[in-house]
Amino acid sequence: MRAVVVDDSSAMRAYLKMILTKAGFEVAGARDGREGLQLLHSGPAPDLVLLDWNMPEMNGFQMLCAMRSDASLRDTQVMMVTTETELAEMSRALEAGANEYVMKPFTPDVILDKLQILGLVPQTL
Repeated sequence: MRAVVVDDSSAMRAYLKMILTKAGFEVAGARDGREGLQLLHSGPAPDLVLLDWNMPEMNGFQMLCAMRSDASLRDTQVMMVTTETELAEMSRALEAGANEYVMKPFTPDVILDKLQILGLVPQTL
């Protein structure tokens, strides 16, 4: 399984990479939506993208919309992992095509639970 973590915080990218690697993913990272889209187009589509909302250059919502309008990325699972806690923003992301939504701060178990909901890791992890 392949995953891409898109977050402008190197610490958050490292933390999510650690969680995903332990769950059996091969993980790549990007600093913003523009870099994330370039990474997604440079090889086969990953199984999962973890996407922050607030980033420079291109934010996570813009990247999500770009992914959902691209036939080659339309079916890639997207989990928003963000400090955006407003219900309106969560609804907006889910309506735009996010598969799951996690609010920061979170524990590794929250990410693993969401991966199980998405069918990306077995229930026994």
